[in-house]
Amino acid sequence: MKIAIIAITRNGARIGAQLRKGLGTSELFVSRKYAGQAGKGAVQFDGELRELVGKLWQEYEGFVFIMAAGIVVRMIAPHLEGKETDPAVVVMDDAAKFAISLLSGHLGGANELASRCAFLTGAREVITTATDANDLPSFDMLAKDNGWEIEDLSRVKLLNSLLLDDEEIAVTDNTGLVRPYFHGRGRLVFHDTFVTALRSGARGILFVTSSIIPPQLQSDRLLVLRPKNLVLGIGCNSGTDADEIGAVVTGQMKRLFLSHASLHCIATAEAKRHEEGLLEYAERLGVPLLFFASDQLNAVAAPSPPSEHALAAIGAAGVAEPAALLASGGSLILKKVKSGNVTLAIAEIASN
Repeated sequence: MKIAIIAITRNGARIGAQLRKGLGTSELFVSRKYAGQAGKGAVQFDGELRELVGKLWQEYEGFVFIMAAGIVVRMIAPHLEGKETDPAVVVMDDAAKFAISLLSGHLGGANELASRCAFLTGAREVITTATDANDLPSFDMLAKDNGWEIEDLSRVKLLNSLLLDDEEIAVTDNTGLVRPYFHGRGRLVFHDTFVTALRSGARGILFVTSSIIPPQLQSDRLLVLRPKNLVLGIGCNSGTDADEIGAVVTGQMKRLFLSHASLHCIATAEAKRHEEGLLEYAERLGVPLLFFASDQLNAVAAPSPPSEHALAAIGAAGVAEPAALLASGGSLILKKVKSGNVTLAIAEIASN
């Protein structure tokens, strides 16, 4: 997390210097008047504090303000957009008695940042999010800690509220990670299938899945979390553009009712390292592109017969299937499909 520490008093500058040493990727901004207490490397400012915050707001993932909370609230208010995008904000007092998680405690990481600030300075951390105050896990932190995507953030509030009220929540989770995360806390009842969970009568439903939910099974009681457990194995002819690759992937995923939100990476042959269309498509999806040498691909027992074209071109018996299997460590949920210039296979990462 890239953190901006901002101090406007003599003691604040000293505390900021202490935090800067311990927080790693952080930068200290201090009023020029107290630059001598901030140590080497601190950034001095003369102008309005409000202007400084406006300039830094989009550049940093976290802020530690060493000043009164009221000042901070008034400064950051015009910049707030939503918990899914706002940075973590922690406020510390001038005597380092308290480290208060003020904004984006869960998804933004302010609760954790406040704890780190408290540890470094001897302050007392102040965490006010209800689940933390009641020593309960939360569904947004479940998603964050596992790298899952939240399909509808508004449903998190509902399920966290049900958790606090000790209401029954039906859970379907093929990853097996929800049960140990909650460790018996909350009235979570686990179901083998989503349909049985939906019919259970529970006040809330959690479904951890890479599958698209049909409209007839949608519910305002439902929170869907998307694990990043799908790997695209892609082979393509030289010069294939990103649009053609994307059309093949979208068509096959739609046919299989799979969500793009669960894509973990794309895997292909080393020979495609400079294939512009493939590079552009991976960038569009925002996922890494993994490359495997031909001998690695040939070492995998793929279900489809060897490809004469791939053997002649790069010396590999296949690309899509073995690449997907290598990158996932799991099993294929779509065997090789060839469409135009693109060959596609999809694998699912094995659950722990």
